[in-house]
Parts: sequence; structure tokens; C-alpha cells
Amino acid sequence: MEPQIKLSVIIPLFNESKIIDQLVTRVETSVKKITENYEVIFIDDGSTDTTFTTLKDRTSHDDRLKHLSFSRNFGHQIAVMAGLDHCKGSAVVIIDGDLQDPP
Repeated sequence: MEPQIKLSVIIPLFNESKIIDQLVTRVETSVKKITENYEVIFIDDGSTDTTFTTLKDRTSHDDRLKHLSFSRNFGHQIAVMAGLDHCKGSAVVIIDGDLQDPP
């Protein structure tokens, strides 16, 4: 039986390919201090750069890292709602993906 996910982190992204590696590292470092039973859901909100392919590469090695991708830009709130629709954690945290605030 799969352990219950305790924490879901939802991160909407738009054209953030240059900072995804740093974002993933910083978020994982922060979340692992809380629990090992977590998931991080990245939502690519119709980016026009390489955000989707960078996310796909970065999330393919860890089942706790997930990504959704929109066909076009729908906006921050819709991206957050998509993350909420797909998360499984007992608690949910929503953060911006631009790293202007520390995870």
C-alpha cells in the first residue's frame, strides 16, 4: 500500500525554464525538512520557452515530482485550480515559481 501523501506543493509556471533546476532543488530541500511523503505539482501555464521540456526532464526521475501542461496561457488562478484538482496531500501549499520568495 502506498503511503499517504502528507504535503502537496503546487507551483504554477510561465516561461521559467531558466530557473527550474534551482526551483526544484530549493523546494525539495525545504519540503524534505517537513516530510518525505510529499508531492510537488508544477503547472506549465502555456509557456512559450522550454519550460515544458525542462519540467518533463526534471520530473521524470522522481515520482514525487509531477507536471501538468496547458496548451495555452490560461492564467495563474486556473493553473492553481488545476493543481488543486490533481493533488493528493493532506495539506496543500501554493507558491510562485519565480523564486522571488524563498520556498
